[in-house]
Amino acid sequence: MNVFRLAGDVSHLVAIIILLLKIWRSKSCAGISGKSQVLFALVFTTRYLDLFTVYISAYNTVMKVVFLAMSYATVYLIYMRFRNTDNSENDTFRVEFLLVPVIGLSFLENYAFTPLEILWTFSIFLEAVAIMPQLFMITKTGEAESITTHYLFFLGLYRALYIANWVWRYHTEGFFDHIAVVSGVVQTIFYCDFFYLYVTRVLRGRGKMSLPMPI
Repeated sequence: MNVFRLAGDVSHLVAIIILLLKIWRSKSCAGISGKSQVLFALVFTTRYLDLFTVYISAYNTVMKVVFLAMSYATVYLIYMRFRNTDNSENDTFRVEFLLVPVIGLSFLENYAFTPLEILWTFSIFLEAVAIMPQLFMITKTGEAESITTHYLFFLGLYRALYIANWVWRYHTEGFFDHIAVVSGVVQTIFYCDFFYLYVTRVLRGRGKMSLPMPI
């Protein structure tokens, strides 16, 4: 494991912890897309079906369990514990527009036409677009709380660091996973505009990140 992979995993973990703490401390899931969190839970579920059949390392197993547990804990808090505080009126992104093409692409582009491999590929493609309901909600409401933007920043940083990890592995090991790399690049592109707004607005001390009004 190289430093980029480790830093990416830490950033991913920090992002989820920030989100969980935000919900728990405020006892509210306002401003958070439950649909995105359900998609992320689906990502981890379909990716880690080999949890009890394939052992790579203790680190790998622990991280799988942690991400699965935390993703389902987030969904529980949003749809059960604090369901009266959700933003269902703003969380209106049509997730079927993501799921249908992702499912189709998973059957067309994979490394082996087996159930586990197709589901793994599905998780990679779905992760690339799972954040779209959250970004759509921010666009619809016109602003986001700073804590929510911190979550998104670390989530985007995780993916950017994984791109560096893949570059490093290609140069040192000759390893290249075109499915993961292409999906990761697509996911990072979704964050580019957000990164700019995060640096120019949130890091300058504003309590919320407001989107520029159209002319």
